[in-house]
Amino acid sequence: MKKVRRIVRLFILPLLVLWLLAWGILCQPVFPGGRKSAVSVDPEALKKHVRVISEDFFPRDCLNVRNLDRCSDYIRAEFEKTGARIRVQEYSENGRSYRNVIARFGRSDENLLIVGAHYDACGPMPGADDNASGVAGLIELVGLLGRAPLDRNVELVAYSTEEPPYFRSPSMGSAVHAKELRESRINVRGVVILEMIGCFSDDWMSQDFPFPLLRLFYPSRGNYIAVVGRLDQWPFMRQLKKNMQGATDLPVYSINAPASLPGVDFSDHLNYWETGCNAVMVTDTSFYRNHDYHDEGDVWGRLDYNRMAEVVVAVYEGIKKL
Repeated sequence: MKKVRRIVRLFILPLLVLWLLAWGILCQPVFPGGRKSAVSVDPEALKKHVRVISEDFFPRDCLNVRNLDRCSDYIRAEFEKTGARIRVQEYSENGRSYRNVIARFGRSDENLLIVGAHYDACGPMPGADDNASGVAGLIELVGLLGRAPLDRNVELVAYSTEEPPYFRSPSMGSAVHAKELRESRINVRGVVILEMIGCFSDDWMSQDFPFPLLRLFYPSRGNYIAVVGRLDQWPFMRQLKKNMQGATDLPVYSINAPASLPGVDFSDHLNYWETGCNAVMVTDTSFYRNHDYHDEGDVWGRLDYNRMAEVVVAVYEGIKKL
């Protein structure tokens, strides 16, 4: 028995302490910030947006500017129904003109909160989850803010040119937007990017990870939404996650990790890091769950619109107290 106690003391307890420390740093465990939300989003409205964007404006990659323009017109028309102040930010690259569509609530630029999603697709693919789902969520979030305004300044942006060949370049729509904010010296409270929010599964082992060890910290069923950010953004992430948890029945997990971890910087939030902003991504974890990522199988009929609706409500409650 003495030998067993010694083994426990020398090996098992230190490993348990290390596991708890890693869990606390990566996962930012929190208690829910409040009661279930009193607002709701219609799953059928989300389905309609995703179907229109992924089918009617197909293909909508950077070479098909006409379809991108039609898509941006659709987004603008939906934004205009809400009473938000609307503007279009135009920019050019390789002789082609692209648009960011922007909706604004609030009276000033002070402590501006940004919520965004890209509406272009990767090549000639439907891009239902990537990222018609995020744009549908953005449209319905603008609708929520029109019906139940927040006591803060919020700007919601639908970006073009997130996908290759412009990814990680100054020609990303979010890079253009971030540059304008920086040059205008607008104080940004934080940025929340909706990147693929429609793929969910209750099947065992339906969730993959960049490293197998992460299975020690996260569920193996892809039935939750994730908030993703860098290590240095844990206070912002913690508050957002706390506000989102409990707002709906959908579980909310998070990861604070170095940008070098594959997937942590795989969307528009990376362009706001360069401005010194807190910027995180809300995601179904992309290709770690959706195996039709950047493929012909990423179609509207495979998404879970009931859970998507819960994501939108959770984000609304998440930004409510930031």
